[in-house]
Amino acid sequence: MASSAGASLTYPIRAGEVKKGSYVLLKNHPCKVIEVTTSKTGKHGHAKANITGTDIFAGTKHMDISPTSHNMEAPFVSTKTWTLDDVKSDGFVTLSDEEGNVREDLKLPKDEKLAKEITDAHEERQDGEWADIEVQVTSAMGIDQVMSVNISK
Repeated sequence: MASSAGASLTYPIRAGEVKKGSYVLLKNHPCKVIEVTTSKTGKHGHAKANITGTDIFAGTKHMDISPTSHNMEAPFVSTKTWTLDDVKSDGFVTLSDEEGNVREDLKLPKDEKLAKEITDAHEERQDGEWADIEVQVTSAMGIDQVMSVNISK
C-alpha cells in the first residue's frame, strides 16, 4: 500500500462535484475555483469538467480537465486571525492569538501594497494612532501566508 507524504493535506473530490468558489488542486497548485464548465458525454463515455482556478497564494491562473466521474484532490484550507505585535527589519512579523500563542515564522506578504499597508499601520500604531492591527493567515498544503489586514482605531 503506497502512501504519499502530503495525503493529510488534501481530500478527494469528484470532478463533477467541484463548484465555483470551492478549492481544488490544479496542476499541484491550491486554487480557488473561478469557473467550471462541463462537456457532454463523448464517444468514450465520460463527460469532462473543465476547471479554472486562481492559486490562493500566488494569484496565478491554472486550468485542468478531468472526467466528471474521476476524483481530484482538494486542499484543506483554513484561515485564522492573528494580532500583529511587531514587524521586524528583516520582514518577519510577530503575531499572537487570543490563546496566547505566538508566531514569528511568517514574513510580510509578497503583495507590496498589502505589505506596505501592514508596515505603515504598525509604524503609525507605534506613534499611538492605531489600536488594533489584525492579519488573516491562510493555510493550505503546508504553506501559511498573511493574506489580508484589518485595522481598527
